[in-house]
Amino acid sequence: MSIVGGVDIHRKQLTFDWVDERNGKWERGRIVPADRERLAGWLARFDPADGPVAFAFEGGTGWRYVAEEMARVGVVAHLAEPAETSGLRGPKRRAKTDKADAKLLRELLASGRLPECYIPPAQVLEWRAMLELYQDLRGQHTAWAQRIQAVCFHQGATAPGQAGVVRGDRARLKAIVDELLTVFGRLQVNTALALMDVLAGHLERLRRRLLSTARGVNGARVLMHDIYGVGPLSSLALCAWLGGADRFSSSRKAVRFVGLDITVHSSDGKRSPGRLSRQGPEVLRWLLFEAAKTSARACAPGYDYYSAVRERYDANRACLSQARRIVRHAMHLLTELGDDAFIILAQPAAPTTIAR
Repeated sequence: MSIVGGVDIHRKQLTFDWVDERNGKWERGRIVPADRERLAGWLARFDPADGPVAFAFEGGTGWRYVAEEMARVGVVAHLAEPAETSGLRGPKRRAKTDKADAKLLRELLASGRLPECYIPPAQVLEWRAMLELYQDLRGQHTAWAQRIQAVCFHQGATAPGQAGVVRGDRARLKAIVDELLTVFGRLQVNTALALMDVLAGHLERLRRRLLSTARGVNGARVLMHDIYGVGPLSSLALCAWLGGADRFSSSRKAVRFVGLDITVHSSDGKRSPGRLSRQGPEVLRWLLFEAAKTSARACAPGYDYYSAVRERYDANRACLSQARRIVRHAMHLLTELGDDAFIILAQPAAPTTIAR
């Protein structure tokens, strides 16, 4: 390649370091502020018609608009895996700076040692954003329900369980609050209930949007049809994070990417067995765990395997093992589909009728 460089992305500035391999010209500096307009103006100096231009940057917050602007002007974007890139930095001999990070990315790209990540199409990024928003809203809704239980217990009132708070008799809960809680206890609970109602409305509209989208995506349809327990949300998540041509060379790498590597006994005693590595997309792990729970049904195809693992360890480990099996199965199906997994077979309903 003719021009090769690295860009270190931060909210306030973009730090760049590039070299023209034809004449040895080297330049580094900053783009302030870090936004599309300034980045587009800076990229205008490069003409891909004179020779290939490539830049590497880490897959942290903000990489999407950088990749989009580079693709718009014909610059080749390379997305680096942050953890593996940090490991290639080697022993720390001096202070870590933005300039040093940009230089490292440029050197790794030039030498062919850059640990690259997959850059998905724009529509796949939108699916990921919707799923992450849904998980965030679900988490907030659950947190407020738990807060209501905590307030009631702290003042000696017997509140319904979490399911009762979310889907139970609201009149009964109101009676408990009015009779047994103090003034500010009632304020806490009533505020939490009001926020839960707002979140529930957003959740319902977003869920309808997700269901409509998943049922129209080719890869999601295949996963729902072929894998027991995988529904619209989990199939869309699997397609969004595991789909695409030549994503993984083995199912083991797909399991590692999702973050379902289960820890084992270690000689140093610092790591307890049966836990997760906590890497990869959190929303995908959550949906896979929910899908794996269906194996606890006696009619499930994987019930015998689930039961054997549960008897040997526990139900949690059994669900994790079943989730790993789902990932392997999904990876093989999506590998066969390649980029055809992203084909839209039916357009979802207009967003204006679902999400405000």
